[in-house]
Order: sequence, then structure tokens, then C-alpha cells
Amino acid sequence: MTTKYELYGRPEEPADVNQEFMTVQETAYVLGCSVPTVRRRLKALGIKAYPGRRITTSKQDRLDIHNASRETPQKRRGYRFATSP
Repeated sequence: MTTKYELYGRPEEPADVNQEFMTVQETAYVLGCSVPTVRRRLKALGIKAYPGRRITTSKQDRLDIHNASRETPQKRRGYRFATSP
């Protein structure tokens, strides 16, 4: 694993789960998903980053991400099994 992945690719536990702003890594930890998933959902919802070097999310952003994941079913990727004749 690369150093950047170690720093930015893993969800990390926030100091307080109810804080106003969180990093993408902390948001992923709270929502129980991966960091790339949070980044994809931010992009899909058109949520812009707040000023600063790291992307942060507000409480409302986290609620929007959570609700969007509940409304749109995820595509199931799997193998189709042949049926018996």
C-alpha cells in the first residue's frame, strides 16, 4: 500500500461523531462505507468542497449522502447461474 492510501484512503474514526464538519475519511467511517464511495456520492450530488486543503462535509452533506444511498438502489453485480432444464 502506498503512503497516500495510508493517509487518505482509509476511513478513520472522528473525535466526535456529531461534529459540524468532517473530512471525507471521517465521513466514510460514520456512514460505514469506503472513502471512494463518499467521493463518488459527493460528486453525484454536486456537493462542493468547503475552503481548505482537505475536502470536508457538513452535517447536512452527510445526511444528503445517507438519504441518496437509501433512495437509489445499488446495482447488483454477480454471476448469473444457468438454470437446470
